[in-house]
Amino acid sequence: MALHSAAKGKLIAVIGDEDTCVGFLLGGVGEINKNRQPNFMVVDRNTSISEIEECFKRFVKRDDIDIILINQNVAEMVRHCIDSHTQPVPAVLEIPSKDHPYDASKDSILRRAKGMFNPEDV
Repeated sequence: MALHSAAKGKLIAVIGDEDTCVGFLLGGVGEINKNRQPNFMVVDRNTSISEIEECFKRFVKRDDIDIILINQNVAEMVRHCIDSHTQPVPAVLEIPSKDHPYDASKDSILRRAKGMFNPEDV
């Protein structure tokens, strides 16, 4: 049973290193759709940037995915793709990996969200 986004039974997708993907798969996130496409991608040192870009774009286009979790160090490799994604769904969340801690200053989605609020409103 895959973990689904609560509202409509949508999926969470993961793009990350092996440890990140295995952790989420053990948590029940893994799913293969009717076209035999998984909702996760393991990125290692042999994975090309174009493969990551294609996977990200494929996840964005899928109507069964509401959230894309991506290791921040992987997101840095395809920053232009992430920055060009402006729709609220699927939401893109950058997460740390075992070898790369989270750095809020690199998170373009967080910077965009902060820009939506006036500091006096917070």
